[in-house]
Order: sequence, then structure tokens, then C-alpha cells
Amino acid sequence: MAKIITIVGATGAQGKGVVRAFINNPAYQVRAITRNPSSPSGQALAAQGAEVVSADLNDVASLKKAFAGSHIIYGMTNFFEPFIAHMSPEKAIEVESEQGINLAKAAAATSTLEHYIWSTLPNAKAISAGKYLVPHFEGKNVIDAYIRDKEPALLAKTTFFWVTWYHSNLTFPPFTPYWIGTANKHLQLANYAPDTPLSTIGDVSENVGAFVKAAVEQPEKTRNGAVVLAATETREAGEMLQAWAAARGTKAQFVRVSGEAFREAWPVWADEMGVMMEFWDEFRDRSWSRPDGGKVLTKEDLGITQFQSLDEAYKTLEV
Repeated sequence: MAKIITIVGATGAQGKGVVRAFINNPAYQVRAITRNPSSPSGQALAAQGAEVVSADLNDVASLKKAFAGSHIIYGMTNFFEPFIAHMSPEKAIEVESEQGINLAKAAAATSTLEHYIWSTLPNAKAISAGKYLVPHFEGKNVIDAYIRDKEPALLAKTTFFWVTWYHSNLTFPPFTPYWIGTANKHLQLANYAPDTPLSTIGDVSENVGAFVKAAVEQPEKTRNGAVVLAATETREAGEMLQAWAAARGTKAQFVRVSGEAFREAWPVWADEMGVMMEFWDEFRDRSWSRPDGGKVLTKEDLGITQFQSLDEAYKTLEV
């Protein structure tokens, strides 16, 4: 009998990658969760053979219904939807944490559940002893704490799944390399050093599925609150910009500016993405660590060797 793997946000960047990893495997039945199954993206999933189900992250009852019978659940939230809607990091944290707790409550109530893979991020505030609160980390960390403190039975089935830098982050305004015609090159303004290490998943839709599949197939390693780092490689920020430029056949220059100047250029965005970059710049290799000092499972630990390179991903990225 095929196991039901239910994927929240199945039409999004992460969700598409997870669907791709399981859709043609007869050992699994893919159940895709989306708000609108009749949308073109929902219909496309159905055409691939997925069971497409409607649910609302703000409605626990709808989630419980959608999760019924699931053996594996891939849970995720979208911080940037409320962030862009309200242009408020605080409001986005509030919305995301409520939605993620709803997911956890619904997963905990699913009697058939064997494995809950929760897409989250490190605890920057704890790692930095309170210096850095990265908004799109913080809401997820509230949800992490709920699972650990309030849902012990769910925790025993949970993988905390850290998805790293997307290649498409260059489309976010603070990271976009802007063409300067008089210089005949693109300029990228940054409030962090060019040698800041950035761990990346590359094209998340291409690469995330391999990590989820490995986690599902190695539950003895990945459940019981284990942490998986979904990263294909680590590069310096300036090197990453040059990789994009080379892939697109253009020239680019990394220009470091002060934190104050960055905030003046990107109000609100700097309080979100800018804080993350300052955290990564200062804490570097510790940025993707556990405050409790526990093990973080990498691609090497899970035996993942096949994925698309960042250079290849950049060839088709339009910014």
C-alpha cells in the first residue's frame, strides 16, 4: 500500500520540488495542499497524478481534514506573503507563527502520521545571545518551540528542516544587482562583507526534493527532533555575485555600504533581509548551528550526491 505524503504549499517553490521527488514513485501517493485546487497550478498537479486538496493555514479544522490518513507531512509557512501584504515584520511574525502552530496541531491530531518534516530555520536570536532577531527566522522559531514544548508525541516524529539561501533571492530588491549603464556593469549594494559565507540550496525547486526524500528514507537518523541542513554548497557572497554574472554573460561589482546607508536605501526590507545578512556576516559558520550544540545533518550525512549546481541555476534566473 502506498504511503500518503501530504505536501503543504505544493504550488510554491519548495512544494514543487517535494512533489517532483515523490510523484512518480509508486511507494507514495502525493497529496498536494493548496488554497485553490481549481487554479492552473492546482490543475497541473492533478494532471501529474497528485491528489489536490484545499486547506487554509488559518483554519485548524480544514488542516486536520486535509491531513487525515497521511503517513508523511511536509509542513511549511510563507513569511513573505504577510510581510509584503502589511510591510511589517512584526505582523508577518504573528501571522506565520499562528499558521505554523495550526499546522503542528493538525499534524499531531493525525493518527496515521509517521513523519513530520517541518521547514524551519535556525534560531538567530539564541545563537547571537539576543543581538539579532531575523523576522523570517523568528516566527518559525516560535513554532519550533511549540513543537518541542507542547507536542512531545509529534516531536518524536519531527524533522526540523532548514532550507538555505535560494538562488532566486537575487530577485528580492535588497539583493538585486542593478544595471548601471555608465559603468557598463551591475552593482549590488550590501551591508555585509564580500567574504560572508552563504550556504545555498541553489534552485530550491530542483534540489530540495533530494533532501526531503533522503530524510523520509532514513527516519532512524532524521526523526525525534533531528535537524537537516538542506544546502548543496557554501560560497562567499562576492563569489556568488560573480557566479551569477558569469552565468548571465555580464559584469558585476559588489559594493559594501554601511548598515545605516543600507537601511536608508531599503526601509522595512533592511529590518528583515538586512538583519539576516548582518547575522551571517558576524556569525559565519555558526549561523547554521544549533544553540544546544547538537548535530546538524548535512548532505554528506544523508548520502546526497546528485543536485543541480548554483552556476547552472543562475543561467535561467531573470532579475
